[in-house]
Amino acid sequence: MNLDAPPFQHFQNEGLDLAYFDDGNPAGEPVLLIHGFASSASVNWVYPGWLRTLADHGYRVIGIDNRGHGASAKPHDAEFYHPTAMAGDAAALLTLLGIGEAHVMGYSMGARISAFLAIEHPHRVRSLVFGGLGIGMCDGVGDWDPIADALLAPNLEVVTHERGRMFRAFADQTRSDRMALAACIATSRDLVRREDIARVAVPTLIGVGTRDDIAGDPHELADLMPNASALDIPNRDHMLAVGDRVFKKAVLDFLKAQQA
Repeated sequence: MNLDAPPFQHFQNEGLDLAYFDDGNPAGEPVLLIHGFASSASVNWVYPGWLRTLADHGYRVIGIDNRGHGASAKPHDAEFYHPTAMAGDAAALLTLLGIGEAHVMGYSMGARISAFLAIEHPHRVRSLVFGGLGIGMCDGVGDWDPIADALLAPNLEVVTHERGRMFRAFADQTRSDRMALAACIATSRDLVRREDIARVAVPTLIGVGTRDDIAGDPHELADLMPNASALDIPNRDHMLAVGDRVFKKAVLDFLKAQQA
């Protein structure tokens, strides 16, 4: 399986330069992939094999580098990172590509952005996959101030907070702009209101690792939605669930069911 990143292109939205790839079968049903915090389209979707898996099953696969991440612009002002703004970037990309509606899959922060996309631009979303985020989407995912502190620390060695160390190491691994990520973490965690997610009626799959201590219960979120199901990804934590084979098979089965 070829796991090399495809060529990226760029577009402008709200004065920001944003990067994306458009790969797979150009005539296939489009799947828009929205990555998580401190990641990128390549790290979240190409290297774990999602791009090739979806492309091999005939889909047109679009991945966006969210603002502050990957090859996209990286403002250091927290006001740029509300999820409603990043959902607007995703909608603008679909418009640019002439795509009326797409299957939308987001992981962690990307799941939150996908939820805002479905709430604020419902005609653009044919189905949803939320990975790595359950009821935490509505209730919060704990205190992330130590993560911001870890991102701004002079080096990893001085970081003692366990979750802070995990995200700082990930940010260092992905060679991220840590100032941009610290700004992003301040505002990208806007909560989704329960009454809003309850109005999202498109078919939805919610997958969370059974060892994920960040996401919150996927079943509780699914129970709020009229057409959602939850998937427990066995023995996977927040970082490892994204590329899991059980998750991939469930997503492929879910997408195939939308064609029936």
